[in-house]
Amino acid sequence: MKAFQDIKELNADLGRRHIIRIPDQVDVPVTPRVLRIVDTAEFQRLKTISQLGLVSTVYPGAVHNRFEHSLGVFRTALLFLEHYRSDARFTEFVSDEQAEAFLLASLLHDIGHWPFCHPIEDIAPQGIATHEELGENYIVDSAIGEAIAEDWSCDVDMVIDLIRGKKGDPETALIKSLLSGPIDVDKMDYLFRDSLHAGVPYGQNFDSSRLISSLCINEAGDRLAITRKGRTAAELMVFARYVMFSEVYWHHAVRSATAMLQRAFYLFHSRGRHAAEFYTQWFRQSDIEFIGTWKENAEEDCRNLLDMLFGSKRVLYKRVANYSGFESEEIFQTLAHRPYDELVSISQKLVDAINDQHKLNLGPHDILIDAPPVGLEVQFDVDVLYASQQRYRKLGDVSPVVSTLAHKQFDDYVKQVRLFVHPDFAGALKAVDLDSILNSVK
Repeated sequence: MKAFQDIKELNADLGRRHIIRIPDQVDVPVTPRVLRIVDTAEFQRLKTISQLGLVSTVYPGAVHNRFEHSLGVFRTALLFLEHYRSDARFTEFVSDEQAEAFLLASLLHDIGHWPFCHPIEDIAPQGIATHEELGENYIVDSAIGEAIAEDWSCDVDMVIDLIRGKKGDPETALIKSLLSGPIDVDKMDYLFRDSLHAGVPYGQNFDSSRLISSLCINEAGDRLAITRKGRTAAELMVFARYVMFSEVYWHHAVRSATAMLQRAFYLFHSRGRHAAEFYTQWFRQSDIEFIGTWKENAEEDCRNLLDMLFGSKRVLYKRVANYSGFESEEIFQTLAHRPYDELVSISQKLVDAINDQHKLNLGPHDILIDAPPVGLEVQFDVDVLYASQQRYRKLGDVSPVVSTLAHKQFDDYVKQVRLFVHPDFAGALKAVDLDSILNSVK
């Protein structure tokens, strides 16, 4: 008999289901207790928060929202549990309550997102809570919290623990790996969905069905693993992630817009003129409201950047230098993963040096350094079970694709250090030896 017999979402005969249709022609089955959460104001708010934010400056179709993505992740979580409920080892480690908490966490994992959340979090502004921390506020003491308490066997704290994803109780390590790990329900949805809406094929060509059918657990019982039959599908997922970062998320024009937005937020926040209550209310606004409030409260230098990004016509800073981890290792290693305030300081020194040597009139924010943030991407480290030998091996040890794209630092290949300049000065900087000046000031 399959496990999780009392979980209504996995058993059509235990409760009436509704269907929510999302792209691409995907039906998400929702029971009344799931629909009760989806209908709350807190969850409906996700319709006003774009999934990819500034990516739409390059890929105009990438305007899907976190509401759609959250439903997609929930559906993938259902597929994970439907597969795992026949795995005796999995059901030995995971209780019905934990399985329910996993479904809820998959649905609510982005509930705390605010507009342009990820690029803002990447610069680690002091005093700004993470979206996981804000998510707790959207769940506790809200209609969502009431629904969980009344309709579900798990408690709110179990759901919040999974969303925040911090290491802790080893009994929850396995279920956490399904939500945040090398192969997880979030990545499987966003790679496909972002690729679909951006209009590129890169994230749509890994075999998700084959990958899910190969899921097992590792030898220690604390992480997701795959059987040998899922190896090729896993390789394709690694490659999809690599190309999506290279061609979409870290496209040079997307990063130009990102660098402008990050500097605008740094200027706004570092001046310390707004109380915590301002941010609490501001971060609850839609994309459009968020931008409007920002402009209304910004000083001229900050507002100028925002007008270039969000005004009647798009005006982006121009790329004038590019440094990768394998072509320009010294400069890359010097600037990558540094705190953002240090990058601001270096960019100011660069401006001063260029003005002094070349008699230009660059302003303090006319050159922006865009570099991989302090936090690193999750590496693709997953065990592969060879059942005939009853032996687990690391995917990177048996796959040349994964060894190349995941064993070496992922960030060093797809995330590059770039210098962007205000378009008014792009021509003048063509005659400037930026590498030499950068080496002298960094």
